[in-house]
Amino acid sequence: MRDVKEVYDVWAAKAVEDADVVKELDAMKNDPAAMEDAFYRDLAFGTGGLRGVIGAGTNRMNVYTVAKASQGLANYVVKNFPADARKIAVSYDSRIKSDLFSQVASGVFAANGIHVYIYPELMPTPCLSYAVRALQCAAGIMVTASHNPSKYNGYKVYGSDGCQITTEAAAKILQEIEAIEPFNDVKKVSFEEGMASGMIEYIGEDVYTAFVEEDKAQSLVGDTPIDKNVAIVYSPLNGTGLKPVLRTLKESGYTNITVVKEQEQPDGNFPTCPYPNPEIREAMALGMEYAKKYNADLLMATDPDCDRCGIAVRNDAGEYVLLSGNETGLLLLDYICSRRIALGRMPETPVFVKTIVTMDLAEKIAAHYGVRTVNVLTGFKFIGEQIGRLEEKGHESDYICGFEESYGYLTGTYVRDKDAVDAAFMIAEMFAWYKTQGISLLDKLQELYKEYGYCLNTLHSYEFDGSAGFAKMQKIMQDFRKDPGAFGGKNVETCLDYAEGLDGLPKSDVLKFLLADNCSVVVRPSGTEPKLKTYISITAENKEAAEELEARIDSDLKEFMA
Repeated sequence: MRDVKEVYDVWAAKAVEDADVVKELDAMKNDPAAMEDAFYRDLAFGTGGLRGVIGAGTNRMNVYTVAKASQGLANYVVKNFPADARKIAVSYDSRIKSDLFSQVASGVFAANGIHVYIYPELMPTPCLSYAVRALQCAAGIMVTASHNPSKYNGYKVYGSDGCQITTEAAAKILQEIEAIEPFNDVKKVSFEEGMASGMIEYIGEDVYTAFVEEDKAQSLVGDTPIDKNVAIVYSPLNGTGLKPVLRTLKESGYTNITVVKEQEQPDGNFPTCPYPNPEIREAMALGMEYAKKYNADLLMATDPDCDRCGIAVRNDAGEYVLLSGNETGLLLLDYICSRRIALGRMPETPVFVKTIVTMDLAEKIAAHYGVRTVNVLTGFKFIGEQIGRLEEKGHESDYICGFEESYGYLTGTYVRDKDAVDAAFMIAEMFAWYKTQGISLLDKLQELYKEYGYCLNTLHSYEFDGSAGFAKMQKIMQDFRKDPGAFGGKNVETCLDYAEGLDGLPKSDVLKFLLADNCSVVVRPSGTEPKLKTYISITAENKEAAEELEARIDSDLKEFMA
């Protein structure tokens, strides 16, 4: 156990560059609980990079923890790449201090002899993934906390393949980071010095335009005319999506678009959606009001770093219905498969990739079209990794799409992470395609359920803050491994423990309980937040029966955790 006060004293003496950090350190000097939470550990670094609350301390996102992580990444790049390949791409979102953190990281890379390419303005995560490959970089970083509340920021790290780093790479980078003393071992120059020396340069407009063109190239309309005058309400949730999403849609002929004004411009405070996640109703509420006001056909929203996309559509009663990530993914998968076959663009051995917590019904749809399903661990990086494996075998074009239940989709291979610009474009096209034929997305979804059977998948999160919460999460996972018994009256028939690696997948702290009657429960700690997540999958005769069983299982899970 570290001596928290001792670490605090070092910071109080040396962390003098950032006025916000100085002020917070001074405020906690007589607050042992605040000091404990800020310094009891280093901010965790893993395959998701860094993510944490913005503030002072080793367990916080600040210029010092960002610089330390950047020095560790720089050491890793210098040790593993020849001099002419030492290049890193950088992007950032609208969050508080994202621009500052991206500049601090760039200055560290430049001081270590690594050439930096940085976007001249905030850009989505998929644009970063694209730039890494387009500019042949050794690595990339995206400064973002994705869909977390405004008090958070983070730092995603990408490999030379444009995917978030592997477990092996993360372990090596972590080893480098842990060897660094943040106030003595970090090399740095100012962002301005780096620009003046040429070690830091802005990413050109041509790279951004090429990304947009790749998104537009995903279209599966062919020569069939469709009604592109559908009324769309769009919200970037005060994030990075505004410019690329509108550009892609408008250049493709979708011009009847109303933007949610209060959520239009970048704003890391997220004043109208404290939890800027299109997975939750509260974040979509203002957009739904706009949809009703403007009589829109379709509502779409993207999260702050524009890698997740949520939608709502109007039902027969004129009310707007939110679709889950699973439901939107099923619709996209079916649309892509049917249109590729119609256009003669289905590869000979097509592949669809999903995560183990994504609705199993997707696998039935894929099989119907002769498409092989590959299941991977939770996290879109594992979907991107599968594209890379296909590429190594000369079968990159076999990939037709991938999605995860948490609103992440990718229909091409030009990036290796989920892309909400692509998702918004393809959803708009799919919607317009069916509307031209007099079919709503809700009608189409019911058609899929009728053909393949009704499924219900839900996600529940349980928050455990601080050091005590972290210990409690570990204890709960241990208890689940001992004897979970039954959930909702359904006995556990099989327990799949991914801790030692299963089905060729990496080791991961994930449990999947296969229950009677083709139901399942997955439990896992979040890799980026202080949360335990449970994924409940139900197969039932109809929606009512599925919801009743899901409620019973959820109740038992809550009781188990309590």
